[in-house]
Amino acid sequence: MVTTEEKTSPTMHITEEKGSKALPAEKQHPWHSMVPAEVMEELEVSPENGLSDEEVMARQEQYGRNVMTPKKQQSAFVRFMLQFHQPLIYILLAATVVTMFLEEYTDAIVIFAVVFVNAIIGYVQESKALEAIDALAKSMTAKAQVIRNGKKQDIDAQELVPGDIVVVQSGDKFPADVRLVKQRDLKVDESALTGESVAVEKNAEPVAPDDVLGDRLSMGFSSTMVTYGKGTGVVVATGDETEVGKIQQSISSAQDLETPLTIKIKEFSHLLLWVILGLSVVVFAVGMLRGEGIGETFMVAVALAVGAIPEGLPVAVTIMLALGVSKMAQRRAIIRKLVAVETLGSTNVICSDKTGTLTENQMTVQQIVAGSKAYFVKGLGYRPEGEILEDNQQADLGTNKALELCLKAGILCNDSSVKEKEGSWTIEGDPTEGAMVVAARKAGFKLEELEQKEPRKDTIPFESEYQYMATLHDAGDRSVIYLKGSVEAVLERSNKAMQPDGELIEVDREAIEKQVEELASEGLRVLACGMAEAPEGTTDITHDDTKSGLVFLGLQGMIDPPRQEAVEAVELCQKAGIDVKMITGDHAITASAIATQIGLTGRKENGKLVAITGRELQQIEDHDLEDVAEKTSVFARVSPDQKLRLVKALQARDKVVAMTGDGVNDGPALKQANIGIAMGITGTEVAKDAAEMVLTDDNFSSIEGAVEEGRSVFDNLTKFIVWTLPTNLGEGLIVLVAVIIGSQLPVQPVQILWVNMTTAILLGLTLAFEPKEPGIMDRPPRPSGEPILTRELIMRTLLVGVLLLIASFGLYYYEMEQGATTAQARTVATTTLVVLEAFYLFSCRSLVRPMREIGFFTNMWIYYGIAAMFLFQALFIYVPFMNTLFGSAPLDTMQVLRIFGAGVILLIIVTIEKYYRFKSNARVEKVAESAR
Repeated sequence: MVTTEEKTSPTMHITEEKGSKALPAEKQHPWHSMVPAEVMEELEVSPENGLSDEEVMARQEQYGRNVMTPKKQQSAFVRFMLQFHQPLIYILLAATVVTMFLEEYTDAIVIFAVVFVNAIIGYVQESKALEAIDALAKSMTAKAQVIRNGKKQDIDAQELVPGDIVVVQSGDKFPADVRLVKQRDLKVDESALTGESVAVEKNAEPVAPDDVLGDRLSMGFSSTMVTYGKGTGVVVATGDETEVGKIQQSISSAQDLETPLTIKIKEFSHLLLWVILGLSVVVFAVGMLRGEGIGETFMVAVALAVGAIPEGLPVAVTIMLALGVSKMAQRRAIIRKLVAVETLGSTNVICSDKTGTLTENQMTVQQIVAGSKAYFVKGLGYRPEGEILEDNQQADLGTNKALELCLKAGILCNDSSVKEKEGSWTIEGDPTEGAMVVAARKAGFKLEELEQKEPRKDTIPFESEYQYMATLHDAGDRSVIYLKGSVEAVLERSNKAMQPDGELIEVDREAIEKQVEELASEGLRVLACGMAEAPEGTTDITHDDTKSGLVFLGLQGMIDPPRQEAVEAVELCQKAGIDVKMITGDHAITASAIATQIGLTGRKENGKLVAITGRELQQIEDHDLEDVAEKTSVFARVSPDQKLRLVKALQARDKVVAMTGDGVNDGPALKQANIGIAMGITGTEVAKDAAEMVLTDDNFSSIEGAVEEGRSVFDNLTKFIVWTLPTNLGEGLIVLVAVIIGSQLPVQPVQILWVNMTTAILLGLTLAFEPKEPGIMDRPPRPSGEPILTRELIMRTLLVGVLLLIASFGLYYYEMEQGATTAQARTVATTTLVVLEAFYLFSCRSLVRPMREIGFFTNMWIYYGIAAMFLFQALFIYVPFMNTLFGSAPLDTMQVLRIFGAGVILLIIVTIEKYYRFKSNARVEKVAESAR
């Protein structure tokens, strides 16, 4: 063997630079397209001897350990400091510094306390997020069997290097990416990586260079499971260079996209920032022109800034989203990131994986053709409950001998079994074989009884070369051979076919092939069953015994069936204006058939939805992909990077994309999507950690419920914003008008902060408990570019803001004229803001509907919140400590009554405005409905 120092092969080119992991040969010639001898030459290893210890050490230094590089994390301190990185927070921090400089320590402490509480809430929530990279590292196999120094040995999988010879067998996971050199009946479950529901039959023959992952039959990929047979191969990629490692890099590089809510709030914050700064400059300039002192002028500018900034908004939004999380948990949807709650409400595209998400991920026999008769099998998944129907009536096995023997062959010529564990049914062995066991049990067959009556004597195991399995059984006075396999393998060995009455006739190959085509066109995987008699006393069989002379018994067509609840959920989502797209690694015909059964909408041919394959996607340029992604509903044989590409193409069209999935292959797309939704039961840890939401019941229908909750949360957030902004507008106007007319401030900065924080929590948060309004899932998703505040809501905000200005300023001056102290007058103005906000709260329970339609007592939290607010305001007015802290003073009964009178007037005015706007909107909707 050539040592590392002696390597001179022009094709190997292993660089001496420490830490470099690239294999140049792979870049020029993909391993799966090279013959095994070429691969061995490139990697300078022999399959008999493997690598020597010296070569292993050299390559470990060259390529590193077979582990994935963890993503560098921000420190806890940095993450906490980033909570202050918001435009409106900058203003409050500046106000804190200025007030401290002016020795207004109470104001400074209160302002900074608000900022600090907001930062703590944000930091705590962000700290709960887990990293997907950790889960990917856990997916690496702990042990590996290799050939080194000419001997087999078990090693830690982390010690593998390119060139190692690896041996795998049933039950093993591939510890790295391996180019197969030889194999025997090797089947691999790649569903977690490719999304294909059926175990893949592997071989060592090269395939086309541009074949997608699911078609690279000459490769074994890291973390995929061997379900049958055994194989030997050479490691061609480890750690970050494996396909799973590349997925890690995709997840790491995917951007954490901002949600529609965060985008809108950021836009609103920037706009508010410039408005506040502009008004503050105007106020400061006017004060200086009037000859006011710099300190006093600064405090007025601070009062304007504090009044205009909705300090309670970040806290309120966080708490309202947290309440939404709690509601979704009750509907079996666990939210990992708060903003994902609102994102669901604006989702307009759901890209769903097929296997295990829209389907059961349990192969199920659905149709049987035996004795020229067609039967439908009811019941889904591995649970052996259901019935076999003929013309919608339960079939009688006694009337069709061919059907009886077809089912018997399926369960006896079988090495798999179905078992119940903790209430759920699972298959031990190959899922395809398991489906045939379940079908036979639905017909009443019990394996134990059959094995007693016809014990197995010998077996011809499945081999890729022959494409069938055969078993020999002792049937008492005779010996019977049962055989199952591909239709071609069984047909070429059959010269007779059994009729329902047991009569044998010549095989009609053309008729059978036509039946197979019909079953395959529905996405079914078709296997055939046959039998033959052997001389009595036969104890073993060979392929010579099954060359010819078989009796063709029938066909069994199976598929990973759609979830029934998924069908209903898709219909509801599409009714709500949400496009549902299937993006899967499975075959195009199967994907199209499932998509059609589920009810996806899109372009069809011959009654089936048109599916675009991964190979076709490779030929589509990015600028054309956007149109294809938007108009196509089914994508099949898609690789992980293509799933990611499709999600990005939809986002380029301003789509808010939700991506569902359960496998490793879904990780990058889940991370890139606006909201990733993972399956809680069947989902891999990679999928769960890359997602923002996890479904605890793996039920696609839970997504529909979560979308409904998301829309409700956004509705209630909008109500809160429409309720709180007039207060900030009114407070800002009070300060501005006071400066313009040369008056002292009716409300001090610290009093403004009191109003903003207490009312936001005690009054505004009660809107989070508003029930969903009727027809919430009948309306289309909100356009991504639509602002939070529409023109009508802006007009409402201006109206209420002006009313707050008039009431507070008017009562303040009235009290001053009546001889009240400045502290009393300011207490009246402050309390007026609180009371008017409480009355306005009733109007905000619905932005368009009157109170009688939504019910006066459907949200009792409103009344609890108002009672608590009035109690706190009483403390503000009458407790000496609060008087000292906030500059307030006790009020008499008439002063309080005047304040409540102003609140009633505001409610009447807003109710009248909403009534006429509601009538106008109803008229427009009626005209639009007539036009439709």
